[in-house]
Amino acid sequence: MSLPQDDLDRFSTLVDIIARLRAPDGCPWDREQTHLSLRENLLEECYEVLEALDAGDAEGLSDELGDLLLQVVLHARIAAEAGEFEMGDVLRKINTKLIHRHPHIFGSRKVKDAAEVTHNWEVLKQEEREAGVSMLAGIPRQMPALAFSQRVQGRVARVGFDWEDLSGVIDKLVEEISELREAANQEEKAAEFGDLLFTLANVARREGVDLESALRQANERFCERFTCMEELCRERGVSFSALSFAEQNALWEEAKKVCR
Repeated sequence: MSLPQDDLDRFSTLVDIIARLRAPDGCPWDREQTHLSLRENLLEECYEVLEALDAGDAEGLSDELGDLLLQVVLHARIAAEAGEFEMGDVLRKINTKLIHRHPHIFGSRKVKDAAEVTHNWEVLKQEEREAGVSMLAGIPRQMPALAFSQRVQGRVARVGFDWEDLSGVIDKLVEEISELREAANQEEKAAEFGDLLFTLANVARREGVDLESALRQANERFCERFTCMEELCRERGVSFSALSFAEQNALWEEAKKVCR
């Protein structure tokens, strides 16, 4: 199968390549993949997209979005071979959904701001659900727990179940810390710590902070600074573990200035 270079920027070319790879005389690895076997690949590609976003790496983002799109097309091809659905079904559903949820663009409805668009979005989504299905049912339970907390709270806030201002959330945070201190056993501590994290997720949401990204960045900063501390110790011929806690903290402050 030869592909003209002029066609490499077309979506249809990617679809054709995947079809060729999955053909009876195609690539052995691609041919044996299933929805289940590709699950971890899909998750990994999503995280790599997030990493490129966090790094502000436009070139990397372009590359990673391509890898993610590959996963989408590959899953659609596997489904088509099994008679489940076609790529056209995927495109038809997302196009129909976007048109339905933007009546202020493709219809006659008027909106005053983005907040009203967000509220209408949830109302329209509820219309699409079967009767009796919770508005929280569509949030994937496989999401990282912190991201799931933030998504749940954002979803219910769109229909008005939210604190009037940030001070109410902060008061709740103080309350949760107090309850954690008063926990009598390990089970209670785990429950109260979960409530504390859930409230922190709400604070982050109210402040416009993506909690998963913020925590990933904090993890990265810590790793960079600790690695810097280890390097400083090697340069000075001292053992990090032999330092007192006060000396380690002083070294931490030094690393913070060196490794921004």
